[in-house]
Amino acid sequence: MEILHVSAECYPVAKAGGLGDVVGALPKYQNLLGHVAKVVMPMYRTKFLYTNDWEVVHKGGSSLGYSWFEYTVIKEKNNKLGFDLYLIDINGLLDREKVYGYDDDTERFTSFQIAVVDWLAQWQHKPDVVHVHDHHTGLIPFMMQHCYAYHHLKNIPSVITIHNAQYQGWMGWDKAHYIPTWDGWKWGQLDWQDAINPLASGIKCAWKVTTVSRSYLDELKYMSNGLEDLFEFEKGKCSGILNGIDTAVWDPQTDSYLDNHYTVATAAAGKLANKEILCKQFNLAIDKPLIVFIGRLVGEKAADLLPQAIGDSLYYIGQKMNFLVLGSGEPAVEQQLESMRGSLMGYYNSQIGYNEKLSHHMYAGADFLLMPSRVEPCGLNQMYAMRYGTVPIVRRTGGLRDTVKDIGEINGYGVCFNNAAVGEITNAIYRAVTLYEDAKKMQAITEQLMNLDFSWETSAQQYIEVYQSLR
Repeated sequence: MEILHVSAECYPVAKAGGLGDVVGALPKYQNLLGHVAKVVMPMYRTKFLYTNDWEVVHKGGSSLGYSWFEYTVIKEKNNKLGFDLYLIDINGLLDREKVYGYDDDTERFTSFQIAVVDWLAQWQHKPDVVHVHDHHTGLIPFMMQHCYAYHHLKNIPSVITIHNAQYQGWMGWDKAHYIPTWDGWKWGQLDWQDAINPLASGIKCAWKVTTVSRSYLDELKYMSNGLEDLFEFEKGKCSGILNGIDTAVWDPQTDSYLDNHYTVATAAAGKLANKEILCKQFNLAIDKPLIVFIGRLVGEKAADLLPQAIGDSLYYIGQKMNFLVLGSGEPAVEQQLESMRGSLMGYYNSQIGYNEKLSHHMYAGADFLLMPSRVEPCGLNQMYAMRYGTVPIVRRTGGLRDTVKDIGEINGYGVCFNNAAVGEITNAIYRAVTLYEDAKKMQAITEQLMNLDFSWETSAQQYIEVYQSLR
């Protein structure tokens, strides 16, 4: 089969979160299964663009409402990522360094989607399936079916994967003219709660809908930022497929970001060596359990609870543990976390921002990874942590529920709690410290974690089965 993935992110080209990791890995593993998977994404001005070789494969133009734009499609020459990678450039809209966060993001991603469909309409052959990801590409199934110029694409099956339903790409109806001339009788395929909702449109128009874990699919029926009724109505074409991780990238035995590699057999010494580097760099005690948080400092991740949870843990449990936070997000949370360094010196530290190398060191050197998320559709961080023998401390939600089994259960290997609340986080940290003090059990769990299989092979095959069901 030939699969065209359309996404706003793809690691290592451009990444803001888990979406980039998924789109950077899934096509590669689908190709390894004998299929032809390709990716098309915007041409941001990132380091990857300037350090690789490209060729122009198409030039075209279309309109965004009353404005005309020209676009260029380039292809990476050397198949460096294990799949064909295409970038779409639109001067004045996509030629920027960051993925998101601009006032004209609506115009940027709408024009990108138009360019994708316009380019696809010129292909001499057609792919077997178009697989779009999140709201940034959610209008593509509608345009393929209901825009007059692209009506000949209507029989190409489309699949939309929802990585995070909290963000839906809302547009006012005053921007309906952005979409190339379409069948006005089909306005209901765009509308949700009196606005154009690209994510809702994708759910309505795509032939199949997938989410990134089974539990998240269940949660969307009662917690999807206004789309609850739609998910209930469309449940017949929805399925949950747990993300995998790229075990070639995330491997403590070969990780290029690490100076101290290790296997299951050498995990104790390897993790200690990486922990020593972290503790020296951030002025933390090597003989205490190191609990880390890696991720966006936003409400979805319950990052606003971190300052009090860390402070309360050190006060009520005692100064028996260290904390290290890496991330960026809401300015108020960043400021709180930074201001704690002085009063908690020697027990806590933080680095605000995104640092891929440091994140790998933290997975390798930490004893525990804390994920108190309010919303976690799948979660990749806990899988990375377990691959590196780091015990996850997680709230039971979404993919965290599907991937982490509490140490209180038979063959359990993580610390789980039910609510995103300071008291429950603190209690979970207490349980983690107690586990750490049992060195024999801690070592056994570390080995157990590293032997778990969260690779992409199974998940990639499940996506292929979804596609095949549409043929």
